[in-house]
Amino acid sequence: MKNIITCLIIALTLSLFAKAQTTNDGWISLFDGKSLNGWKVGDNAETFSVKDSMIVVHGKTAHLFYDGPAEDHNFKNFEFKADVMTHQGANSGIYIHTAYQQGGWPAKGYEIQVNNTHTDWRRTGSVYGIQDIKDVYVKEGEWFTMDITVQGKRIIVKINGKVVNDYTEPADLHRTGDDAQRMLSSGTFALQGHDPNSLVYYKNIMVKPLP
Repeated sequence: MKNIITCLIIALTLSLFAKAQTTNDGWISLFDGKSLNGWKVGDNAETFSVKDSMIVVHGKTAHLFYDGPAEDHNFKNFEFKADVMTHQGANSGIYIHTAYQQGGWPAKGYEIQVNNTHTDWRRTGSVYGIQDIKDVYVKEGEWFTMDITVQGKRIIVKINGKVVNDYTEPADLHRTGDDAQRMLSSGTFALQGHDPNSLVYYKNIMVKPLP
């Protein structure tokens, strides 16, 4: 009986936590600003830390996956937004419709690029390797808001409210080999730690599920 009561208390606490993070207009906070609770990382976990209400990304290649209670960390249609700051030469990314992996580059879903001055020419807002952009819309060392909307087969990426990428996945798309899961389906989000020379900050990480 004691174990049952304990489980009920834990379940109620998690439920209240999830509700407390939801705003009146439907936005759900995915990051509490204090810890990595609700997030999961495999190899090279030390790449991610929390400081001054920010997720600091700096270290060896690693990926931090949202694993919390919102939508049971399985999103299909949504609007996602986060405030981001990059430093000189930094490379990172936000994965959508992905799934937890212990290591390596996530095989499932798409990466929305975060990169303003790295040697890789694919710049912030690119749907990486699918519909890339070369223009740079923000400066290093300055906060900007990345907004990613997925509705059906369409991905719209905004930087500071400006649409920089609008990609519609072909209805008859069929990928094979290593790219077999590189398509829209459903899944969670992940933040990328690209390399030890990259320093990137994330804060105010939110999602609004869409019908």
